[in-house]
Amino acid sequence: MILPAALITELRTAGLDVGDVEQVAARALAEDLAGGVDVTSVATVPIDQESVVDFVARAPGVVAGLPVASVVLWAATDATVQIEEHVADGARVEAGTVLLTATGFTRALLTAERSALNLLCHLSGIATLTRGWVDEIAGSGAAIRDTRKTTPGLRALEKYAVRCGGGVNHRLSLADAALIKDNHVAAAGGVGPAYRAVRAAFPDLPVEVECDTVEQVRQAVEAGADLVLLDNMAVDSIRASVDLVRASGRRCQLEASGGITLASAADIAATGIDFLAIGALTHSAPVLDIGADLRALL
Repeated sequence: MILPAALITELRTAGLDVGDVEQVAARALAEDLAGGVDVTSVATVPIDQESVVDFVARAPGVVAGLPVASVVLWAATDATVQIEEHVADGARVEAGTVLLTATGFTRALLTAERSALNLLCHLSGIATLTRGWVDEIAGSGAAIRDTRKTTPGLRALEKYAVRCGGGVNHRLSLADAALIKDNHVAAAGGVGPAYRAVRAAFPDLPVEVECDTVEQVRQAVEAGADLVLLDNMAVDSIRASVDLVRASGRRCQLEASGGITLASAADIAATGIDFLAIGALTHSAPVLDIGADLRALL
Protein backbone atom coordinates (compact mmCIF):
# COMPACT_ATOMS: atom_id res chain seq x y z
CA MET A 1 0.00 0.00 0.00
CA ILE A 2 1.39 3.38 -1.03
CA LEU A 3 -0.18 6.16 1.00
CA PRO A 4 -0.50 9.70 -0.36
CA ALA A 5 2.35 12.00 0.65
CA ALA A 6 0.04 14.31 2.58
CA LEU A 7 -1.24 11.45 4.74
CA ILE A 8 2.28 10.20 5.40
CA THR A 9 3.29 13.70 6.50
CA GLU A 10 0.23 13.92 8.76
CA LEU A 11 1.09 10.65 10.47
CA ARG A 12 4.73 11.58 10.96
CA THR A 13 3.82 15.03 12.28
CA ALA A 14 1.59 13.27 14.82
CA GLY A 15 4.59 11.22 15.97
CA LEU A 16 3.17 7.98 14.57
CA ASP A 17 5.14 5.32 12.73
CA VAL A 18 3.64 5.00 9.25
CA GLY A 19 4.44 1.30 8.97
CA ASP A 20 2.86 0.53 12.34
CA VAL A 21 -0.35 2.33 11.42
CA GLU A 22 -0.49 0.49 8.10
CA GLN A 23 -0.13 -2.82 9.95
CA VAL A 24 -2.90 -1.95 12.41
CA ALA A 25 -5.19 -1.02 9.52
CA ALA A 26 -4.35 -4.20 7.61
CA ARG A 27 -4.94 -6.39 10.67
CA ALA A 28 -8.28 -4.71 11.40
CA LEU A 29 -9.53 -5.23 7.87
CA ALA A 30 -8.22 -8.79 7.66
CA GLU A 31 -9.92 -9.64 10.95
CA ASP A 32 -13.24 -8.27 9.70
CA LEU A 33 -13.10 -10.10 6.37
CA ALA A 34 -11.67 -13.35 7.80
CA GLY A 35 -10.32 -14.38 4.41
CA GLY A 36 -13.63 -13.86 2.64
CA VAL A 37 -15.60 -10.93 1.29
CA ASP A 38 -18.17 -8.50 2.66
CA VAL A 39 -21.07 -10.71 1.62
CA THR A 40 -23.82 -8.19 2.42
CA SER A 41 -22.24 -5.39 0.42
CA VAL A 42 -21.36 -7.68 -2.49
CA ALA A 43 -24.95 -8.90 -2.63
CA THR A 44 -26.71 -5.56 -2.31
CA VAL A 45 -24.44 -2.94 -3.89
CA PRO A 46 -23.61 -2.69 -7.62
CA ILE A 47 -19.89 -3.08 -8.19
CA ASP A 48 -19.52 0.30 -9.90
CA GLN A 49 -21.70 2.35 -7.52
CA GLU A 50 -19.96 5.30 -5.88
CA SER A 51 -20.94 7.04 -2.65
CA VAL A 52 -19.91 9.62 -0.09
CA VAL A 53 -19.65 8.72 3.58
CA ASP A 54 -19.48 11.30 6.35
CA PHE A 55 -18.00 10.35 9.72
CA VAL A 56 -20.06 12.39 12.19
CA ALA A 57 -19.69 12.91 15.93
CA ARG A 58 -22.86 11.81 17.73
CA ALA A 59 -21.69 13.26 21.06
CA PRO A 60 -19.37 16.07 22.16
CA GLY A 61 -15.75 15.14 22.73
CA VAL A 62 -12.14 15.39 21.60
CA VAL A 63 -11.13 13.82 18.29
CA ALA A 64 -8.18 11.49 17.84
CA GLY A 65 -7.36 9.03 15.07
CA LEU A 66 -8.52 10.75 11.90
CA PRO A 67 -5.33 9.90 9.99
CA VAL A 68 -5.57 6.34 11.28
CA ALA A 69 -9.13 6.04 9.97
CA SER A 70 -7.90 7.51 6.70
CA VAL A 71 -5.29 4.76 6.38
CA VAL A 72 -8.01 2.13 6.92
CA LEU A 73 -10.14 3.71 4.20
CA TRP A 74 -7.18 3.98 1.86
CA ALA A 75 -6.27 0.33 2.37
CA ALA A 76 -9.80 -1.00 1.98
CA THR A 77 -10.43 0.89 -1.26
CA ASP A 78 -7.16 0.02 -2.97
CA ALA A 79 -6.21 3.71 -3.03
CA THR A 80 -9.31 4.73 -5.00
CA VAL A 81 -10.84 6.84 -2.22
CA GLN A 82 -10.82 10.61 -1.83
CA ILE A 83 -10.63 11.74 1.79
CA GLU A 84 -11.17 15.13 3.39
CA GLU A 85 -10.60 15.67 7.10
CA HIS A 86 -12.74 18.58 8.34
CA VAL A 87 -11.17 18.96 11.80
CA ALA A 88 -7.77 18.19 13.28
CA ASP A 89 -6.95 15.59 15.90
CA GLY A 90 -7.11 17.18 19.34
CA ALA A 91 -10.05 19.40 18.43
CA ARG A 92 -13.08 19.63 20.71
CA VAL A 93 -16.23 18.93 18.72
CA GLU A 94 -19.96 19.06 19.34
CA ALA A 95 -22.53 16.47 18.39
CA GLY A 96 -23.30 16.74 14.70
CA THR A 97 -19.82 17.80 13.64
CA VAL A 98 -18.66 16.17 10.41
CA LEU A 99 -15.14 14.93 11.10
CA LEU A 100 -14.15 13.28 7.84
CA THR A 101 -15.66 12.71 4.41
CA ALA A 102 -14.66 9.88 2.08
CA THR A 103 -15.74 9.46 -1.54
CA GLY A 104 -15.29 6.21 -3.43
CA PHE A 105 -16.82 2.90 -4.45
CA THR A 106 -19.70 2.06 -2.12
CA ARG A 107 -18.73 -1.56 -1.50
CA ALA A 108 -15.24 -0.62 -0.36
CA LEU A 109 -16.47 2.21 1.84
CA LEU A 110 -18.95 -0.10 3.57
CA THR A 111 -16.28 -2.75 4.06
CA ALA A 112 -13.95 -0.22 5.68
CA GLU A 113 -16.62 1.54 7.76
CA ARG A 114 -16.55 -0.58 10.94
CA SER A 115 -12.77 -0.97 11.15
CA ALA A 116 -12.28 2.77 10.65
CA LEU A 117 -14.96 3.59 13.23
CA ASN A 118 -13.64 1.12 15.79
CA LEU A 119 -10.26 2.84 15.82
CA LEU A 120 -11.61 6.38 15.53
CA CYS A 121 -14.20 5.93 18.30
CA HIS A 122 -11.70 4.22 20.61
CA LEU A 123 -8.93 6.77 20.18
CA SER A 124 -11.34 9.70 20.42
CA GLY A 125 -12.73 8.19 23.61
CA ILE A 126 -9.24 8.16 25.13
CA ALA A 127 -8.63 11.75 24.04
CA THR A 128 -11.98 12.84 25.47
CA LEU A 129 -11.41 11.15 28.83
CA THR A 130 -7.88 12.57 29.02
CA ARG A 131 -9.15 16.09 28.35
CA GLY A 132 -11.59 15.73 31.24
CA TRP A 133 -8.74 14.94 33.63
CA VAL A 134 -6.55 17.71 32.22
CA ASP A 135 -9.34 20.25 32.65
CA GLU A 136 -9.90 19.09 36.23
CA ILE A 137 -6.36 20.06 37.31
CA ALA A 138 -5.94 23.09 35.03
CA GLY A 139 -3.75 25.79 36.55
CA SER A 140 -2.07 23.50 39.08
CA GLY A 141 1.17 23.07 37.17
CA ALA A 142 0.76 19.28 37.26
CA ALA A 143 0.28 17.10 34.19
CA ILE A 144 -1.88 14.05 33.52
CA ARG A 145 0.22 11.10 32.45
CA ASP A 146 -0.65 7.69 31.05
CA THR A 147 0.71 4.23 31.93
CA ARG A 148 1.60 1.00 30.11
CA LYS A 149 -1.92 -0.34 30.76
CA THR A 150 -2.70 -0.31 27.06
CA THR A 151 -4.34 -2.63 24.55
CA PRO A 152 -1.71 -5.02 23.15
CA GLY A 153 -0.70 -3.87 19.69
CA LEU A 154 -2.29 -0.43 20.06
CA ARG A 155 0.04 1.23 22.59
CA ALA A 156 1.51 3.83 20.25
CA LEU A 157 -1.93 4.83 18.98
CA GLU A 158 -3.47 4.96 22.45
CA LYS A 159 -0.62 7.06 23.81
CA TYR A 160 -1.02 9.34 20.80
CA ALA A 161 -4.68 9.75 21.74
CA VAL A 162 -3.61 10.74 25.26
CA ARG A 163 -1.47 13.49 23.74
CA CYS A 164 -4.45 14.63 21.64
CA GLY A 165 -6.37 15.05 24.89
CA GLY A 166 -3.67 17.19 26.45
CA GLY A 167 -1.98 14.49 28.52
CA VAL A 168 1.66 13.44 28.47
CA ASN A 169 3.20 10.04 27.93
CA HIS A 170 5.08 7.88 30.37
CA ARG A 171 7.54 5.41 28.87
CA LEU A 172 6.45 3.58 25.74
CA SER A 173 8.25 0.38 26.62
CA LEU A 174 10.28 -1.38 29.29
CA ALA A 175 13.42 -0.30 27.44
CA ASP A 176 12.73 3.46 27.41
CA ALA A 177 13.35 4.07 31.09
CA ALA A 178 13.72 2.17 34.34
CA LEU A 179 10.87 1.98 36.82
CA ILE A 180 11.97 0.31 40.03
CA LYS A 181 8.85 -1.17 41.64
CA ASP A 182 8.32 -2.90 44.96
CA ASN A 183 9.32 -6.33 43.66
CA HIS A 184 12.57 -4.92 42.26
CA VAL A 185 13.30 -3.28 45.62
CA ALA A 186 12.63 -6.55 47.44
CA ALA A 187 14.85 -8.50 45.05
CA ALA A 188 17.71 -5.99 45.26
CA GLY A 189 17.59 -5.56 49.04
CA GLY A 190 16.34 -1.99 49.27
CA VAL A 191 15.66 1.23 47.40
CA GLY A 192 19.29 2.37 47.40
CA PRO A 193 20.79 -0.90 46.13
CA ALA A 194 18.09 -1.22 43.45
CA TYR A 195 18.71 2.31 42.19
CA ARG A 196 22.49 1.89 42.13
CA ALA A 197 22.19 -1.42 40.25
CA VAL A 198 20.04 0.10 37.52
CA ARG A 199 22.20 3.21 37.26
CA ALA A 200 25.34 1.08 36.91
CA ALA A 201 23.80 -1.12 34.21
CA PHE A 202 22.07 1.67 32.25
CA PRO A 203 23.83 4.96 33.07
CA ASP A 204 22.12 7.02 30.37
CA LEU A 205 18.51 6.12 31.07
CA PRO A 206 16.14 7.99 33.41
CA VAL A 207 15.35 6.03 36.56
CA GLU A 208 12.04 6.22 38.40
CA VAL A 209 11.54 4.63 41.82
CA GLU A 210 8.18 3.53 43.21
CA CYS A 211 7.74 4.40 46.88
CA ASP A 212 5.02 3.57 49.39
CA THR A 213 6.19 5.79 52.25
CA VAL A 214 7.78 9.19 52.75
CA GLU A 215 10.85 7.44 54.17
CA GLN A 216 11.28 5.49 50.96
CA VAL A 217 10.97 8.77 49.06
CA ARG A 218 13.84 10.17 51.14
CA GLN A 219 15.98 7.11 50.30
CA ALA A 220 15.17 7.38 46.59
CA VAL A 221 15.97 11.10 46.49
CA GLU A 222 19.24 10.59 48.33
CA ALA A 223 20.15 7.77 45.95
CA GLY A 224 19.73 10.18 43.01
CA ALA A 225 16.44 9.12 41.43
CA ASP A 226 15.27 11.28 38.52
CA LEU A 227 11.64 10.66 39.35
CA VAL A 228 9.75 9.10 42.25
CA LEU A 229 6.37 7.43 41.90
CA LEU A 230 4.21 7.83 45.01
CA ASP A 231 2.12 4.67 45.07
CA ASN A 232 -1.31 4.91 46.71
CA MET A 233 -0.22 7.65 49.09
CA ALA A 234 -2.66 9.87 50.95
CA VAL A 235 -2.71 13.57 50.08
CA ASP A 236 -0.85 14.48 53.31
CA SER A 237 1.96 12.03 52.46
CA ILE A 238 2.15 13.35 48.91
CA ARG A 239 2.47 16.89 50.25
CA ALA A 240 5.17 15.77 52.69
CA SER A 241 7.07 14.12 49.84
CA VAL A 242 6.88 17.31 47.78
CA ASP A 243 8.22 19.30 50.75
CA LEU A 244 11.01 16.75 51.25
CA VAL A 245 12.18 17.05 47.63
CA ARG A 246 12.08 20.84 47.73
CA ALA A 247 14.06 20.93 50.99
CA SER A 248 16.68 18.56 49.55
CA GLY A 249 17.56 20.97 46.74
CA ARG A 250 17.78 18.01 44.35
CA ARG A 251 16.15 17.86 40.92
CA CYS A 252 13.61 15.08 41.28
CA GLN A 253 10.09 14.95 39.88
CA LEU A 254 7.21 13.32 41.72
CA GLU A 255 4.35 11.31 40.26
CA ALA A 256 1.21 10.27 42.16
CA SER A 257 -0.31 6.93 41.19
CA GLY A 258 -2.99 4.58 42.41
CA GLY A 259 -6.45 5.24 43.76
CA ILE A 260 -6.77 8.65 42.10
CA THR A 261 -10.27 9.67 41.10
CA LEU A 262 -11.53 12.65 39.17
CA ALA A 263 -12.95 13.96 42.46
CA SER A 264 -9.57 13.78 44.21
CA ALA A 265 -7.40 14.91 41.29
CA ALA A 266 -7.47 18.65 42.02
CA ASP A 267 -6.48 18.16 45.68
CA ILE A 268 -3.59 15.92 44.67
CA ALA A 269 -2.45 18.31 41.95
CA ALA A 270 -2.52 21.20 44.44
CA THR A 271 0.22 19.53 46.54
CA GLY A 272 2.82 20.59 43.99
CA ILE A 273 3.16 17.12 42.44
CA ASP A 274 4.51 17.00 38.88
CA PHE A 275 2.39 14.19 37.42
CA LEU A 276 -0.78 12.25 38.09
CA ALA A 277 -0.57 8.77 36.55
CA ILE A 278 -3.99 7.59 35.36
CA GLY A 279 -4.18 4.06 33.97
CA ALA A 280 -7.87 4.50 33.20
CA LEU A 281 -7.02 6.82 30.31
CA THR A 282 -6.21 3.81 28.17
CA HIS A 283 -7.70 0.79 29.92
CA SER A 284 -11.15 2.16 30.76
CA ALA A 285 -11.98 4.97 28.36
CA PRO A 286 -15.49 4.74 26.88
CA VAL A 287 -15.64 5.22 23.13
CA LEU A 288 -16.75 8.51 21.67
CA ASP A 289 -19.96 7.93 19.73
CA ILE A 290 -19.18 8.53 16.05
CA GLY A 291 -21.31 7.35 13.15
CA ALA A 292 -20.89 6.96 9.40
CA ASP A 293 -23.63 8.39 7.16
CA LEU A 294 -23.62 7.13 3.56
CA ARG A 295 -25.16 8.93 0.60
CA ALA A 296 -24.95 7.58 -2.91
CA LEU A 297 -23.58 9.66 -5.77
CA LEU A 298 -26.14 10.10 -8.57
